[in-house]
Amino acid sequence: MVSSAPFGIQAFFDEVTGTVSYVLHDAASRAAAVIDPVWDFDAKSGRTSTVSAQRIVDYLQAQQLDLRWVLETHAHADHLSAAQWLRAQVPAGTARIAAPVVIGQHITAVQKVFGGIYAMDDSIAPQGADFDRLLGDGDVLQLGATRIRALSVPGHTPADLAYAVEGGSGVGAIFVGDTLFMPDVGTARCDFPGGDAHQLYRSIRKLLAHAPHTALYVCHDYPPAGRAPAWCSTVAEQCAHNIHVHDGIDEAAFVAMRRARDATLAVPQLMLPSVQVNIRAGKLPEADAQGRCFLKLPVNAL
Repeated sequence: MVSSAPFGIQAFFDEVTGTVSYVLHDAASRAAAVIDPVWDFDAKSGRTSTVSAQRIVDYLQAQQLDLRWVLETHAHADHLSAAQWLRAQVPAGTARIAAPVVIGQHITAVQKVFGGIYAMDDSIAPQGADFDRLLGDGDVLQLGATRIRALSVPGHTPADLAYAVEGGSGVGAIFVGDTLFMPDVGTARCDFPGGDAHQLYRSIRKLLAHAPHTALYVCHDYPPAGRAPAWCSTVAEQCAHNIHVHDGIDEAAFVAMRRARDATLAVPQLMLPSVQVNIRAGKLPEADAQGRCFLKLPVNAL
C-alpha cells in the first residue's frame, strides 16, 4: 500500500482487462473511497463473477475502512463496473446509507449517444439519476479530513473526470482515469462517440500543470514486453518521457498522432456488453419474470 499522510492508496490490478482499481482512505477517520471497481465478465459464456471486486471488499474489511464513495472516472468500455455489487457487500458506515456512486456531470451526453445505439432510452433515468451524484469541474467530496476535487478531463469521452486528492500540503495524488497511461504506453484513444483529441490534449496539459512531484495514478496499464504492470508515475516523469505527449509536443502534432493511431485500433473486446451497463452506474437491465437478464448486441451500429 502506498501511504502518504494523511491518506493511503491501495491498487488492485486486473490482468484480464488491464484495469487498475483503487482504494483511497483517510488515515485519521478510516473513511474510504473505491475508484473504478471491476465486475468480471466472460464474453464467451455471458457469466459475471466477483473475484476482482471481492479482493476490494476483503481489503476494506481487513483494514477496517468505512466505504463512503464509489467513484467512476468515466463510463468504461473495457470492463463492467462493480459499483452496485460492491456497495451492496459493504455494510453502510456512519452515514447509514450505501456509498453513493459518483461520475462526471457530462455522463448525460454519453447516455444520450449510447442510449440511442442500444435503443435503451426508456431504461436510463433522466438527468443521470442512475448515479447518486454528478460532479462538475472543481466540485469537492470530503473523505474525513481529505478532500477529493473533481477535474473535468474530456477527450477520451465527454464525461471523463480525474480525482485530485488534497490533504496536508495540497494535491498529493491524482487519479487520472483514461487520459494518461504510463509514460512508455502513452495516452488514451479518442475515437469513441463524443471523443475529441484536441480536448484530450488540453485535459492532459491541465493535469501536467500540477507540481512536478504530484503522483499520477492511471486507470489502465498495458505493459510492453519485459515490464511488469505499473500504475503510478509523476507529473515530472510524464512531462519528460510520455511517448505521446511529453514536453515539446504541441496540440497539432498530438492530434495528428492520436487520429492516425486510433484509426488502427480495434473496438475493445468488452465494449458492447460493458457500456450499456456502465452508463447506468453498473446496473444490469431489469430481469424478466423468470429472473433472466439480457444484454443487447447492436449490429453494425459502431
